Amino acid sequence: MGRRRRKLLFGVLLLPAVAAGALWWLTKPNPWDAAHWQGLGEPDVANGEQVFWAGGCVSCHAAPRAPEDQRLVLAGGRTLKSPFGTFYPPNISPDETAGIGNWTLAEFGNAMTRGVGKDGEHLYPSFPYGSYSRMTAKDVNDLWGFMQTLPKSANVAPPHDLPFPYNIRLALGGWKLLFLTDEPRADVNTADAKLARGQYLVEGPGHCGECHTPRNALGGFEEGRWLAGAPNPEGEGRIPDITPGSKSIGNWSASEIASYLETGFTPDFDTVGGSMVDVQKNMAKLPPADREAIAAYLKALPAS
Repeated sequence: MGRRRRKLLFGVLLLPAVAAGALWWLTKPNPWDAAHWQGLGEPDVANGEQVFWAGGCVSCHAAPRAPEDQRLVLAGGRTLKSPFGTFYPPNISPDETAGIGNWTLAEFGNAMTRGVGKDGEHLYPSFPYGSYSRMTAKDVNDLWGFMQTLPKSANVAPPHDLPFPYNIRLALGGWKLLFLTDEPRADVNTADAKLARGQYLVEGPGHCGECHTPRNALGGFEEGRWLAGAPNPEGEGRIPDITPGSKSIGNWSASEIASYLETGFTPDFDTVGGSMVDVQKNMAKLPPADREAIAAYLKALPAS
C-alpha cells in the first residue's frame, strides 16, 4: 500500500473518532466549578423554606397519597407517566442511605441547576432542572439548609421504567445541548422589581412552564408558545393557557390571580382542581408579595 493511500485510510478512520470525541465533549455532564458553591455562608433556613414551597418539592417527592401530616416526608415513589416512559421521583429526604443525606451542597446544587447526579451522570428532565437552572446559588444553599431539617425516610423509590432509546442517559447530553438554558423565557420589564421577582419565581423555582408550555417531539419547549397550554403529560385533558387573553385566566385581574393562588377560589367561586391543587397549596405558603409578583408577571406576558 502506497504512502498516500495509507494516509487517506488513516484519515478515513480518524474522522469518525474525532467526530465521536467532539460529540462526547459537547454532550458530557457539565457541573458547575467547585467555586460556584463556595463562600455562601450559613443557609438562611427561613428563606430556604419559602424556596421549598415555591419549588413544589412536595408535589412530586412526597409519598403517593401522603396524608397532610406526612407531606414533608420526601420519600419519593410517585408515578409520573409520560410519552417517553414512566418516571419515579426519588427519595430526597435527609436519610443517608435511601435519600440524599450524604450529598454535599455542590452535588445537590449541580443536580438542581445542571441536571448532573451525585455520580456525575445526566439526570432526566422529568426533574425540572431546565427551570431550576435559573435559581441563584444563595437560594439553592438556603433550600439545602432547610431540607436538612426534614424527616428522614428509608423508602427506596422504583427505578424509572423507560423503553429504548430513552433509557440511554448519554443521549440526555444532546437534549441539554439543544434545550438547557438559563436565559429568560419572556421579555418583561425587569427594571420593575415586582416583575423581576415574578419572572424569577415563574421561570425558575416555580417551574410553571414545565406543564403549561407545549413541547416538541424531543421534549423541548416549543418556540414562541411560552405558557400557552399543553396536553396533560400525566393523562387526559390539557393544562391551560395562562397568558393574557386566554380562556382560563386571561380575563382575570392581577389581584384575582394572586387571590386564586392563596385561596384556591376563582373569581367565579369555582375551586382549583386536578394537579393544580398541590401547586395552589404550595403557593398559599408564599408571602403575599410573591403571589402578587407572580400575578404581575403573568399579566405582563404577551397573549399566546
